[in-house]
Amino acid sequence: MERMLVVVCDSETKAYEGTSALRQLEREGSISIFAGAVVVKRADGTVSVKSFDDEEPVGTLTGTAVGSLIGLLGGPVGVAVGALSGLTFGALYDIDTARVGEDFIDDVSTSLTPNKVAIVAEIDEEWTTPVDARMEALGGVVFRRALWDVREQVDDEEIKAMKADLAQFKNEVAKAHGERRAKLQKKLDQLQARIESQQKKATARHEAFVARQKAKRTILRKNATAVGQALNELANTPL
Repeated sequence: MERMLVVVCDSETKAYEGTSALRQLEREGSISIFAGAVVVKRADGTVSVKSFDDEEPVGTLTGTAVGSLIGLLGGPVGVAVGALSGLTFGALYDIDTARVGEDFIDDVSTSLTPNKVAIVAEIDEEWTTPVDARMEALGGVVFRRALWDVREQVDDEEIKAMKADLAQFKNEVAKAHGERRAKLQKKLDQLQARIESQQKKATARHEAFVARQKAKRTILRKNATAVGQALNELANTPL
């Protein structure tokens, strides 16, 4: 099952020990990691984002569930990131892309107090014990939530509703005259522009989702291969 995993730690040292443990669990075949970052909550409330590891630059988190969750954890104060990361607060702050409920965000935010550090990762896991055991051994507080995929349906409903309004405006414009007609035409043009903008966003989100799913399948195949090799080596190891 695909889940959002957040582990709140007391220090960066513990957080990076946690990321190493997660990578080890991935090599063992217990989980697959799709995206991740280490998040530091500064004393002033800002959130600093650091790479999960060298394999995944921070900038690649833009538009992902992990990236959006990080933006939401930044709260009203905002997100402080490296100048070269390519990651901006505006690009991150998206409750729909985060694909988790507001209650989950509230729980994590309550735990991630100033000077604490969190591991944020999108993972696939069949059972929770391996991750919990490793993270709790480091003193980490674990939060997880299954991810949803409802954005495309929401987009369709929003566009459908706006098109219904557009049809009504067109009907009224056809019957109106003078100043009233001009006002209605202006509203019609604005709504048409909003629909076109929403359609472009929906297309971009869908394309990003398809690309992400393709990348995830690649990761899962790679992980399955690693597990097969490990089992083969185990089977051929003399007792």
